[in-house]
Amino acid sequence: MKRRTRLIAYTAAVVAVVFTVGSVLLYNATPKPKRLLEPVAVDFDTSDADFRRSMGLILEQSIVAGNRIAMLEDGEAIYADMLDAIDAAEASITFETFEFWGEAATEPFVEALSAAAERGVAVHALIDYVGSVPAAADKFSRMQDAGVEVIRWRKPSWYELARFNHRTHRKLLMVDGRSGFIGGANITDSWLPGDDGQAYRDHHFRVEGPVVGNMQAAFVDTWLDASGRLLLGEAYFPELEAQGELEAQMVTSTPREGRHRMRKMLMVAIATAEERITFGSAYFYPDAEFLEALVDARERGVDINILVPGDSIDMGFMRHASVNRWRPMLEAGVAIHEYQPSMYHAKLISIDDRWASIGSTNLDNRSFRINKEGNLNVYDEDFAQRIRELIEDDIRHAERYDLERWESRPWHKRLAGWVSMLAGAHF
Repeated sequence: MKRRTRLIAYTAAVVAVVFTVGSVLLYNATPKPKRLLEPVAVDFDTSDADFRRSMGLILEQSIVAGNRIAMLEDGEAIYADMLDAIDAAEASITFETFEFWGEAATEPFVEALSAAAERGVAVHALIDYVGSVPAAADKFSRMQDAGVEVIRWRKPSWYELARFNHRTHRKLLMVDGRSGFIGGANITDSWLPGDDGQAYRDHHFRVEGPVVGNMQAAFVDTWLDASGRLLLGEAYFPELEAQGELEAQMVTSTPREGRHRMRKMLMVAIATAEERITFGSAYFYPDAEFLEALVDARERGVDINILVPGDSIDMGFMRHASVNRWRPMLEAGVAIHEYQPSMYHAKLISIDDRWASIGSTNLDNRSFRINKEGNLNVYDEDFAQRIRELIEDDIRHAERYDLERWESRPWHKRLAGWVSMLAGAHF
């Protein structure tokens, strides 16, 4: 009996030592990205060459000339344009999305991707597991049977439990390596009019020109991570000629690997603002330093407008947590607007009508630190002005949230906000 007791104690001690050593090795071997702890101070603005040079270098991703970008609004038009491109594919299709579910939205994509594979196109679909849990299983098996390579990103497994919360939130589609799509829209029935006639409000973009190669490289990097295989060759990376006049920069952000670029990018952009900052975001729950940067910008005279969802938001707990933090911004004169007709899901950024950013990034902790994200930065006055106008067009259908409303919130909404804030690091 004593021998058995000693054996159990010895085993427990060995397990404890292994666990301790393993934990030390794990935390020492896992890179911890540098994180800005205070607003950025710069002596240049978005019109200066210093701005472009700095953004290219600190984000480690090049600015590419010769691009054309078409703007698409709402699910029906967005999906139709994407499906037309898939139907015209000749060599390759690479597709990455977060949400993928619902019969009306997904069935046309399942059919189009399957048909492309059957006619000999190399089709690769990277679909987030969590975002596609509601989808019928036969959607994936049908595509695979047709020859589509389908990977469910971060499907639960014992050896990747520590990374399960690291989702891909990107919305990318590249066809023949020559045209690309990027923006806020997932592939679900929420983006299509339902029985109530309401669909999510969103904006997406079709891109042509050399920067599509950078968009493709972003997908290929994630595909390598997911499959262990590298996609190369003319089918994926053809020589691309100029298609327009826009300078664009594909920026990616990745959890854990030390490439948390989105927050850093936006902190620099906010610091450069001289006249106006205009944001449209489905979720607005940044950290205190980010909010401080906005207040600092407002105090130096920058006009700031932020458009977010109202009561129709699909994550009410996040809205209550966000509102709890708004007082300093409201006191400084930051204008916050809540979109009324339906869930607002766009992710649009415009600074001084000179620089714009479009893509998958929300203004929240998940996008800044946890998710894989992809944004396209555009260095062009006309384009940045148009992005601002898109947001302002939607602000006409929003209600401004002022300080008086903030102060008169009922106690149960304040409580809901504080409870939600306790889990804020995991949003």
